[in-house]
Amino acid sequence: MKIKENLFNQRIISIDALRGITIFVMIFVNELASIKNVPQWMKHMPADADAMTFVDLVFPAFLFIVGMSIPFAFNARLLKGDSAKTIWIHTLKRAVALIIIGVFMVNAEYGFDSAKMIIKPVFWGLLAYFVPILIWNKYPKDVSVWLKNILQYGGMLVLVALYFLYVQEGTGEIGITPKWWGILGLIGWAYLFTVIYYWLVSGNLWAMIGFLVLCIIMNSLNLTENSFVQNTSWLSFIAGHLSHASLSSAGVVISLLFFDRKITSKINWPVVGFIVFFFAVGFFLRPFFGISKIQGTPSWTMISAGICTILFYFLYWLMEVKKQTKWSEFFMPAAANPLLIYILPGVIYYFNKAFNIHILPEFLTEGIPGIIWSLVFSTIMLFVMKILNRYKIQMQL
Repeated sequence: MKIKENLFNQRIISIDALRGITIFVMIFVNELASIKNVPQWMKHMPADADAMTFVDLVFPAFLFIVGMSIPFAFNARLLKGDSAKTIWIHTLKRAVALIIIGVFMVNAEYGFDSAKMIIKPVFWGLLAYFVPILIWNKYPKDVSVWLKNILQYGGMLVLVALYFLYVQEGTGEIGITPKWWGILGLIGWAYLFTVIYYWLVSGNLWAMIGFLVLCIIMNSLNLTENSFVQNTSWLSFIAGHLSHASLSSAGVVISLLFFDRKITSKINWPVVGFIVFFFAVGFFLRPFFGISKIQGTPSWTMISAGICTILFYFLYWLMEVKKQTKWSEFFMPAAANPLLIYILPGVIYYFNKAFNIHILPEFLTEGIPGIIWSLVFSTIMLFVMKILNRYKIQMQL
């Protein structure tokens, strides 16, 4: 793969801003999920509903941003002089780490036999959320090697121990299972499929557009009753993850259209064309599959890609063209440390549950007060991240 001269190693603040806003909204809706008596438009739509809310857009937005960042990540490593082997090892380690963390999080939620487990499930969950921070923290250079090794390798041993301490409900079998991959696991699989293809085609724009179309077709066939894809287990497995890879590949395409070419006109017409394409495909396929985040339908992925592209185009115009960037500083702590801010609320939840700590009064757990609290909590998390970033507590896969 060659270095993309137009990309170089520049930092695109509008991508960071979109990432930070997405993470902020993600923390908000995750906290809101525990609040009672909130309007339907502030919750995920049911699996059988042909509709989506802004909540159903958060996950696709993160996948889209992952895709937008891929060309810059590869370029940065090529500019550093990393070999193909080094890049591949880093890519695989990142994907596997996301999948592992995602699966542990899912198993912390349900599927355990608490009566047969040596460790209480709530403490198991606390460790499952906290230990990855020790393993994948980006330790400062002034931290001694022996302390870093103790924390990282000790954390790995704890994760292995947690695997064998887990007893499955019903069967009584030992060990966790991928009941589903979790949000982080799904991101890991989508990232893996996308970067493998991106590398194989050397980041060629037309090849990435072809991959996007392939993802849409495979996703559609996987949801078509008695199709050869649905009836072939390994093809169905791949197609299931290609549904999410369609969003990350859409991010790659939009990133290349913005930054891997010289834009001569004030309006980026190819990007506008893809906005039309995303919505056209999404609404064309809607009568066949419906719009469903839970089912991962192509209508949901493509309409989400269209909305994400519009949001990014606006941020690009505002921040890169008009140079209005001051407002984004509020969201940047999340943009700089997205994995840690995603995991930390889970650590807080299981810690409070394990030690029977009740912070919130009852009136803040429902209705408008609960919605306001969710916003306050998300804001608090941003300030917490600002402090943690200052002290170099940052997760980096």
